[in-house]
Amino acid sequence: MSRPAVPFALPPWLAHALRAQRGPVPWSAVVRGTLAAGPLLLAAVLLDRTSLGVVAAIAAMLAGINDRPGSRRVSVRRLGLPALAGAGGLLVGTYAGDHVGAVALTLLLTGIGLLAGGVSAIGPVASAAGTQVLVASAVGAGMPVPEAGWLRAVAFLAGAGWLLALRLALPTPGAIAGDFRFDGERDAVAAVYDAVADLLDAAGTDDATARRVALTAALDHAQDALAGPRLRRYASSSAERRLHAQYAAALPLGEAATALAWAGETVTGRASEAPRRLAAAVRENTHTGPLPAPNRSGPALRALDDALLRAAEAFDQGNGGDLHTRRRSARDLFRLTFGAGGREYGLRVALCFGASAAVAQALHHSRWYGQHAHWYWLPATAVFLVKPDLGPLASRVLNRAAGTVLGALLFAGFAAVLPRPEGLIALVAVSGALIPVATRHFAAQTAVVTVLVLALVMVGGEPQASASRIGETLLACAIVLLVGHLPMPGQRGGGVRARVSAASRAAYAYLAHVLRESHDPDPATGPVTIGSGHASREPAADSRATRWTLRREAYRTLAEAHAAIVLAAAELPALARHSKGADEVVATLERLVDATTACAVHLDDSGRLSDSDREQLTKILGELETERERTRLRLPELPLAV
Repeated sequence: MSRPAVPFALPPWLAHALRAQRGPVPWSAVVRGTLAAGPLLLAAVLLDRTSLGVVAAIAAMLAGINDRPGSRRVSVRRLGLPALAGAGGLLVGTYAGDHVGAVALTLLLTGIGLLAGGVSAIGPVASAAGTQVLVASAVGAGMPVPEAGWLRAVAFLAGAGWLLALRLALPTPGAIAGDFRFDGERDAVAAVYDAVADLLDAAGTDDATARRVALTAALDHAQDALAGPRLRRYASSSAERRLHAQYAAALPLGEAATALAWAGETVTGRASEAPRRLAAAVRENTHTGPLPAPNRSGPALRALDDALLRAAEAFDQGNGGDLHTRRRSARDLFRLTFGAGGREYGLRVALCFGASAAVAQALHHSRWYGQHAHWYWLPATAVFLVKPDLGPLASRVLNRAAGTVLGALLFAGFAAVLPRPEGLIALVAVSGALIPVATRHFAAQTAVVTVLVLALVMVGGEPQASASRIGETLLACAIVLLVGHLPMPGQRGGGVRARVSAASRAAYAYLAHVLRESHDPDPATGPVTIGSGHASREPAADSRATRWTLRREAYRTLAEAHAAIVLAAAELPALARHSKGADEVVATLERLVDATTACAVHLDDSGRLSDSDREQLTKILGELETERERTRLRLPELPLAV
């Protein structure tokens, strides 16, 4: 009797290394990349300021890596803040490289790595800023540029600022189709209504959980697109206020759809038709017309019908709406930077960055480089390998090594046939155009960046350096693999634990508010008791606004925790084991937030929790307590007396 064939599965760390993102070619970003580094370098060469042109092109390249899809308003923060941080790092690195010895410089770079690593735990933009601080400080300390440090920093800002100016000025497909002021905002808000419709279609099926996760992602994206930096506190134009109102109107729809999915109730296609019409109205900037109404046979369906009526009114009036974002306080930022996750993050980055800088300094002063003065490549390479939020360590090491070898070999071939400097400048422009496409896979991005950087080095007057680039990259890979797996003080997996802890605090805060709406007459008297007989309500509008803000925060932090767990699970087993069991805790927290959302809908409908609601909440809270003890994750204490 033959045994059934066992399906072959790659280990997670290798599967992650081979995985690439998919999607349409971002032609607008390709155009910006073509017009960024290459033209800047050409202008500098023509003005006989080649070295400053190289610095500006490096800044434009780093900004191009951060130039991801999103609205113009988001791009100001996503490109601008890292550029400012990079200019500061370049300034510090330049003066340190000119005035301190090798040992002091290594210690300074290690300290910068510790701070930048801790700050990177705040979020993606802070992480990009930390990356540019580290890369620019190494480049500033090691790159032989005759100009003063402040002039290098100005050139760096000019390079990144040029790409940002292109991002703000050039039209994109989304802007051409509608109002030029909006680039991605309409599509982001429309995608929320489409996600609500998809969740309604999936209610009562096995796809409901995946569709709810997609709704969370759509809401996060729309919220970020609308909540970027602005000169005024509130939306200044009627079109923008209308778009804010359309986003706010989607929140009660999402709440009702989540409640239906949690209850496992199958709804008719008529229920999802209205959100799809609303999505089309947002994209085309038109009126909604008559909307089909669902039946009102249950609390969630009645909530859906009420939400559709409010959405129709919001679309007609467009008086603006709250984005329901929670601003992080200085205390929150301090806790993220110096908490368990930030400390582990910072220590890991500092050790890898400092060790690579020390090895590079030793090799440089021992003349291993010969006449080349680019020792900064080693610590700069380590930065892109060690940042935990950029991907699993093993995956990045494999892709970095493969991409560097491929890029160096390609450049060696180009350098042998291209005229100088015009051919190399054209190669820089082509590489800049390819970066937005290459960011889908780290090996491809590395290959393109390697070609671009080697071309810049040759334009700057240094000889062809493909062989040394390969050797330094492989050495950086070895250093990061070794240092990244060294025993660390404290409990490992701090990044995942910090994200899970933040998600649990947000989930408990949301649950406490929903229960307090009806059951606790004085929230300051103590913990909420499920099933208490008191009834006291805040004003409906204020209560719902607070509730939607807390719900958005709960789902957002859960998504961040899930992303951190997925990355940690793709590490080598020696690191992945430290986050084992965290995925089960997050899944239970998601069930708790879903159940809380259903309870909120029931409270709006009847003013009280049913016995079934209380039993479900009590059961899930008990499961969380059990998982907390089993996984030894340091979750906050339950704020509810069950």
